[in-house]
Amino acid sequence: MTNASTSDAGPPPADIRCAETWLRRHGLSDGPPTPLLATRLAVRRRVRLLGSVLLAVLIIAASLAQVAALPGAADGSGSGSDRLAPMLVLSGSIVALLLTQVLLDAWVRRVDRRAGAALPRRVTHPVQLGWAALLGRPYAVMAGATFACAFALGVSALAVTEGTARHAAVVLLVAVTGVALGAVLQLREMLARPVVAEDEVSLTADVVMRIEDARESSAPPVLWALPVVLLAGFAPGWWSAASVGFLVLGVLALVAVQVRTPSYAATARRAVGLR
Repeated sequence: MTNASTSDAGPPPADIRCAETWLRRHGLSDGPPTPLLATRLAVRRRVRLLGSVLLAVLIIAASLAQVAALPGAADGSGSGSDRLAPMLVLSGSIVALLLTQVLLDAWVRRVDRRAGAALPRRVTHPVQLGWAALLGRPYAVMAGATFACAFALGVSALAVTEGTARHAAVVLLVAVTGVALGAVLQLREMLARPVVAEDEVSLTADVVMRIEDARESSAPPVLWALPVVLLAGFAPGWWSAASVGFLVLGVLALVAVQVRTPSYAATARRAVGLR
C-alpha cells in the first residue's frame, strides 16, 4: 500500500502493528502498512470501543428505567407519573447517546478528510457503494429480522395486563427504537464518507474499511441482550422462553451468515472491479 504519511512523526508503533495484523487478516499484506492506513484504522478501533461503551450505557439506562418504576409497579398500583419520569430520563439518555455517536462518526470523517488531503493524488473514479454493497443482503436481512423480532417481543409483552411487565415492555421498545435510530445514522454516515485512496490497492483497503464498519455497526448482540435484561422475571414464562430462543437463533443466524458470506476483501475486490 502506498498511501502518504499523515504526519512527520507518524503513528505509534502499536498502531502500525495493529495495521499489519489487519492487513494479514484481510489478505492485503502485499506490503507494509503505511502511516496513513495505521492512523485511519486506529481512529476506527477507538470509535468502536467507545461505541461498545455507549451500547453498555444504553442497557444500563434501560435497566435503571425499569428498576426505578418497580416500587410503584410491584402490585400494579403505581401512578402514571411514577413510570413517566424514568421513561423521560431514558429518552433523554438515548438522545444524548445518539448525539455522542454522531460526534464519534464526525471524528472518523475528519481523520479521513485529513488523510485524503495528504495524498499526492486521488483515485479518479471513486467507488460509490450503496447500503446493499456495504452490508450485503444476508447481513441486511439478518439485521432487519433482528430488529423486527425485538420489536415483536416488546409488543407481545404489552398484551400482559400486569403493570410491571407492561412498563418493562415499553422500556424495551424505547431502547430498541434508540438502537435502530443509531444504526440508521451510522449507515447514513458511512455512505457519505469520502473515499481516501490513490491507487487500486489503497482503494481496496478503503472499501474493506467501509464494509467492516457497516457490518460491525449492524451487529445485533445488544438487541439479543435487551429483552433478557429487561423482562426476565417480570413477564410470563412463555415470554422468557421466547427471548432465550430469540437469542439462540440470532447467534446461530449470525454464525451462518458469517460463514456463507464472502470475506470483506473479496467483496471489496469485486466492488472495485479487480475480480
